Amino acid sequence: MDSVARRLQAAVKTGFAKRAAVWFVLVAVSVVGRLWQPAWNVTPLAGAAIASGAAFSNPAVAVSVPLAALAVSNLALPGYGVHDWKGLVMVAVIALAFSWPVLLGGLVRRRRVAAVVGGALASSLVFYLATNFAHWLLTNDYPHTTEGLLACYVAALPFFRWMPVGDVAWTLAFVGGLFACRGAADAAERIPQRTAAAA
Repeated sequence: MDSVARRLQAAVKTGFAKRAAVWFVLVAVSVVGRLWQPAWNVTPLAGAAIASGAAFSNPAVAVSVPLAALAVSNLALPGYGVHDWKGLVMVAVIALAFSWPVLLGGLVRRRRVAAVVGGALASSLVFYLATNFAHWLLTNDYPHTTEGLLACYVAALPFFRWMPVGDVAWTLAFVGGLFACRGAADAAERIPQRTAAAA
């Protein structure tokens, strides 16, 4: 019984260590990638969110990846101008727009490239629509009319231009790396089993 308990404890510790390593890598790459070129909006946050949704079965752990990356990178980037409740609402919208792709993790587990690319493009589109709608609604930069909303979206197009490209590239890189590591780990676990069977 003691031997079984020790093996179970070791397995739990090993699994936790692997999950922690994946969490830290996703957050670290997201922070560095976001600070690398903030003006182009080619950031890894959507890709990290989708990959974390595939890697972690616990939704709270998965959503903590983009939120942690956003919080850490914001320490070195210009603020959102949080001076009143409108600024807080804008921060919340941005956080939600970066976090919701975690829900697409189930699609990624099917290992279909079309689903991964589609999820990344959906992440870009939702971020563009949500954040610019919030900007139009919460500020006086544009008239609060249909024409003003359209003008806001048109003005934001240059900033959106590279975002889908970055989201697709980062998502493919994260998901590909995730499945490659998982495959290598599975192969490594099978080697002792084959050795034991041969003995």
